[in-house]
Amino acid sequence: MAEKLDFKKLLKEYYNPQKSGFHIVTVPVMKFLMIDGVGDPNIAPEYQAAVETLYAISYGVKFALKSQGFDYYVPPLEGLWWMEDMREFSVENKHRWIWTMMIMQPEPVTDDSVSRVKENVRKKKKLPAIDDARFEAYDEGLAVQILYTGAYSDEGSTIAEMHRYIRDNGYETNGKHHEVYLGDPRKTSADKLKTIIRQSIRRI
Repeated sequence: MAEKLDFKKLLKEYYNPQKSGFHIVTVPVMKFLMIDGVGDPNIAPEYQAAVETLYAISYGVKFALKSQGFDYYVPPLEGLWWMEDMREFSVENKHRWIWTMMIMQPEPVTDDSVSRVKENVRKKKKLPAIDDARFEAYDEGLAVQILYTGAYSDEGSTIAEMHRYIRDNGYETNGKHHEVYLGDPRKTSADKLKTIIRQSIRRI
């Protein structure tokens, strides 16, 4: 039986990083299932619909590939967060956040396989966001990240510290705020949730 791939181990630098401090990384191009939206994820029904749809398709893709002898753990949920004016980006402005929720897909996944799974999911479940899901590459490149432990609502000081680190080391932000959710808030207390907070950067 083929080994079940774990991307937290295979791509450890990006999905299971060092446990303290800020680190600069170069993130390779990866392909994702993605759904866009706007609003506070704590109260926006569109957010919950997007997450449910991404998982439904991702597990459908996984089981389709498993039947072909390729097995893996579905990678964690990720989110890109931004505002038209990133100078206003803060946890106090969540109701104005624009977001892309996404789940990374392994190399064997293709446009055709995603399309087939979407049609199967459409027939089995009534998911209003199914037509909004897309499959595409994301090239993040140079970024700074930290492994944060704690409640999502308490990230503000860590994000501010990250932005100071970026400026103090001769960089500037260059794109969207990125989070990788390593914990499940349904099963883990808020103070123990682990999240990779990442920000793409460029040299000034």
